[in-house]
Amino acid sequence: MTPAEISQRILVLRSEHRGLDERIARLAANPDDELEAKRLKRRKLQLKDCISQLERMLVPDEPA
Repeated sequence: MTPAEISQRILVLRSEHRGLDERIARLAANPDDELEAKRLKRRKLQLKDCISQLERMLVPDEPA
């Protein structure tokens, strides 16, 4: 992947991450959907990990 493609993917994942934040906040008001909230939180953590990994790909390696 090129740096531009990585940056674009990060933007898409961050957008999805924000969307999950909003959905989780709405579900917090309804305790009947606890299982769905857990699923969304797990997906949110996966997205965060993926974003972090992609961001590390953008950082150039330092010479030893």
